[in-house]
Amino acid sequence: MARDLTEERHSVMSEFADKVVVITGATGNVGSAAARRFAGEGAKLVLVSRRAAALDRLVDELNAETMVVTADLANAGEVDALVNQVEARWGQIDVLVHAAGGFAGGAHVYDPGTELLDRMWQTNVTPVYLTAGRVARHMLEKGVRGHIVVVASRSALRGGARAAAYAASKAAALRIVESLALEVRDQGIHVNAVSPSTIDSPENRAAMPKADPDKWVTPEQVVDAIVFLASAAGAGLYGANLEVYGRV
Repeated sequence: MARDLTEERHSVMSEFADKVVVITGATGNVGSAAARRFAGEGAKLVLVSRRAAALDRLVDELNAETMVVTADLANAGEVDALVNQVEARWGQIDVLVHAAGGFAGGAHVYDPGTELLDRMWQTNVTPVYLTAGRVARHMLEKGVRGHIVVVASRSALRGGARAAAYAASKAAALRIVESLALEVRDQGIHVNAVSPSTIDSPENRAAMPKADPDKWVTPEQVVDAIVFLASAAGAGLYGANLEVYGRV
């Protein structure tokens, strides 16, 4: 009982208590870690994913006020509907954590066709433009001095062989973050990014069995940076990109 009371007191004292936090890609490794962290801070959560069953499983393990939304974030109408649903239930959005995204590689730049490039653009660029943009507009209209944190990638800063489509998409996403930050900073809205290197996840361990995962970053370490940017401690940052690289 003492532990429960301590946790409850911590949530009440947290600056995120009763704040509305939207987390996209909520069923992914970083998104689910962010959901657990903000739930522990007493936030009201909006969990967004295209995987309804996985959302339900995540909700079952969280002790938080939660709403779930399945949406295609590359579709402007569905992003608008998401914002409208949150407004209807809780009135405003205080924090957006955009952890949705994905990786695909293997193609050379000189290969015929642009299928991979198009897929990475629809996965990593259009959703950032729409979701961060629509949430920023909501904050402007509601007078919310909120925080938007986008999960980018180390690849946003440097290309890689047979990874041009992914690197280009993450670089474009980072330019969107920087541009939006300049557009809304004078209204007190913070737009920043976190760029992890390789994340220690079951998928990456399976794909790179000979690598040393102790050198990678954990989802929780990425979330530490996200929480910093979403908190009062990051009040002086607009358009920043925190590099969370571990030892690789």
